[in-house]
Amino acid sequence: MIKSDIADRLERKGNLSRTKAVYLVDTILDSIKEALLKGEKVEIRGFGSFRVVPKKSGYGRDIRRNKQMAIAEGKRVKFRPGQDFKKQLKKQSEK
Repeated sequence: MIKSDIADRLERKGNLSRTKAVYLVDTILDSIKEALLKGEKVEIRGFGSFRVVPKKSGYGRDIRRNKQMAIAEGKRVKFRPGQDFKKQLKKQSEK
C-alpha cells in the first residue's frame, strides 16, 4: 500500500474530495515526521507507537567487492505494534 492508496480509501469512506483526502494524509504524515524529528514518541492507540532510537556503529560487508566496510552510527525509527494490532495479527496467523 502506498500513500495514494490511503488517500483513495479516505476519499471513498470519508466521502471526501480527492484533494481533501490527499491533504489529510499529507498532514498526518507530516505531523508524525515532525514529532519524530523532535525526538518525541508518536502513539496511535490501537495501532502502535513510533520512536527514534540510536543506531550503533559497526561493520558490514560490501557484497560486490567482498570487503568489510564501516557503518556510521545514526538514528532509526522503531515501530512497536499496539495490543489490538498484535491480537489481529495473531488471529490472522492462526487461520
